[in-house]
Amino acid sequence: MDKKRFSISERIKSFGFALEGLRTFFATQHNAWLHLVAALAALCLGWYTGLSSGEWCWIVFAIVLVFMAEMFNTAIEFLSDIVSPNLHPQVKRVKDVSAAAVLIAAIGAALIGIFIFYPKFF
Repeated sequence: MDKKRFSISERIKSFGFALEGLRTFFATQHNAWLHLVAALAALCLGWYTGLSSGEWCWIVFAIVLVFMAEMFNTAIEFLSDIVSPNLHPQVKRVKDVSAAAVLIAAIGAALIGIFIFYPKFF
């Protein structure tokens, strides 16, 4: 097996690929924008209410979790569309389960938000 040597320029290129992935994600996924609005709302509410560092950790965790779930779901959908351009029943199941993962992450994030923000207002 050929081992490549460490290269700063290759590491910089890898960041470029990741940034291109973010661009693709936001350019093609409408839900990405909804998640972004929700994340910005949570961040603004956090600033307004003066969250503790522990509370900030939970808010950041929830935001990251939802974005990661949505990005994995998007990647699975892109790959599924290549593997099976015509909707196959098993591919539908794969897409449904990956979408459910986003739903579970979003519900978890909403619960974290309720646990943190509800006491600050009521």
